[in-house]
Amino acid sequence: MNIQYQGKREALDVLRWAIAAFHPRIAVACSLQHTVLIDMAVRIQPQTRVFSIDTGRLNEDSYQFAWEIERRFKIKIEWYFPQTEPVEEMLRRGGVYSFRESQEARRQCCAVRKMEPLCRALSGLDAWVSGIRRDQTTNRKNTSIVEPDPGHGNILKINPLADWTHKNILQYTREHNLPRNPLLEKGYTSIGCACCTRATGRLDDSRSGRWWWEQADSKECGIHVRDWQI
Repeated sequence: MNIQYQGKREALDVLRWAIAAFHPRIAVACSLQHTVLIDMAVRIQPQTRVFSIDTGRLNEDSYQFAWEIERRFKIKIEWYFPQTEPVEEMLRRGGVYSFRESQEARRQCCAVRKMEPLCRALSGLDAWVSGIRRDQTTNRKNTSIVEPDPGHGNILKINPLADWTHKNILQYTREHNLPRNPLLEKGYTSIGCACCTRATGRLDDSRSGRWWWEQADSKECGIHVRDWQI
């Protein structure tokens, strides 16, 4: 989809344009960390679709947070789950912690538990909204506010928070009294599967708690990487 966004770069303006242009064939991805984008989206259009991927290995705090999101914003999260047979095959072949054996094995796990469900979540959409920011990793430093998603039929991927920092997220959350995942109060700076995420030290890189046995430049699950290779 070849559409150029020419409006203001403020997150709310970007989101307002995207929802006006694509609703109801647009959805906000909920990564179960904060609720900044959901708050903005439902203010613009209360019927905005919100989806999340349950990998089957989320932390209990994340489930409680999802429940709180639905109550706070009066929405129903659209859940997508990995298919049973590929998960069973992967576990029988390598065991429950096969993803720690090699980067290839970890990427395969992400492909089964995240990437395939994401494909189903985006099926039939013209655009989707992501909360990624340039300050999160070196792999994300060139993130565009609006970009085609070649991995999903070139639908548009909208990244309203691309210019934001962690400080901006905290400020908006406090100003609007928004809920956050309780894990963020327990030392987690990035949240994924319970078995692949841990709390970090105060001075550690924000992604250091994700796949801590891998090199820093490989810490992506594939959702936000072009030309992902398994």
